[in-house]
Amino acid sequence: MLKPKKNERLDSFVSRVTPDITRSYAAKICEEGCVLVNGQQKGKSTKLSELDVVQINIPSTESLDTLPESIPLDIVFEDKHIIVINKPKGMVVHPAAGNQSGTLVNALLHHCGEQLSGIGGIARPGIVHRIDKNTSGLLVCAKTDLAHQSLSEQMKDHGVSRIYDAIVYGKLEDTGTVNAPIGRSQKDRKKMAVVLGGREAITHYEVARQLNRFTHIRCILETGRTHQIRVHMAYIGHPIAGDEVYGPKKIIKNLDGQCLNASQLSFIHPNTDKEVTFATPLPEYFTEFIRKNALNY
Repeated sequence: MLKPKKNERLDSFVSRVTPDITRSYAAKICEEGCVLVNGQQKGKSTKLSELDVVQINIPSTESLDTLPESIPLDIVFEDKHIIVINKPKGMVVHPAAGNQSGTLVNALLHHCGEQLSGIGGIARPGIVHRIDKNTSGLLVCAKTDLAHQSLSEQMKDHGVSRIYDAIVYGKLEDTGTVNAPIGRSQKDRKKMAVVLGGREAITHYEVARQLNRFTHIRCILETGRTHQIRVHMAYIGHPIAGDEVYGPKKIIKNLDGQCLNASQLSFIHPNTDKEVTFATPLPEYFTEFIRKNALNY
């Protein structure tokens, strides 16, 4: 039996001695009481001694209630380890309250069968990261637990490069960076906001083209917080066109959500250890908005 190192965190020890799970999943089962230290439940940040006895009870895989559905997928790349999807606007990534069907997970279960990682839990097989329902574009899903672990660690260590196209209100300078921490809004817990004590969040942007009353920008994420681009652009006074949550009260209804597309994704392939880059053209709703709002010289 492997012994803890002096002052080693409990979640770090659990992930070290069970290499098939990620550090985040190790932290999760610690908080759920599945890990005992000297017979007692302890939190994920507990510091261990070399004499501590740690008992790890990894939860058994529960049956999956989410049903496979024959939903067309725009597959950009696929092999035995990963699958890269170009998600359309309006599709929810995984089942949740009010969205039990029609999600990307339902479609993946039909397409991949049981060839999806289980680390994300029964509601999120294969899901490494998310993009919002009304955001279109690229995301990578894992077919194996090892691929999931590799991609999760890359996300955590900022090793995944993500470039988004967005259309925002107003005119911006050619380039800029928003460095402002994000957390739950104190006024509305369903929303995110720039808050003191929030998690570090950094968004770089550059102008692609100026439009009438709008600007087409490209955003490079240095971090990946929930609603990061939407919150940051609203924070600096340039909310994303069509954003029903963070935009102006009078929204652009014919956009059916924010004009935001995950256009490029780069990461180290979990099996080959080589960097791979995937890109997708701007969707029709995006290019049509640009056409209708182009500057008339």
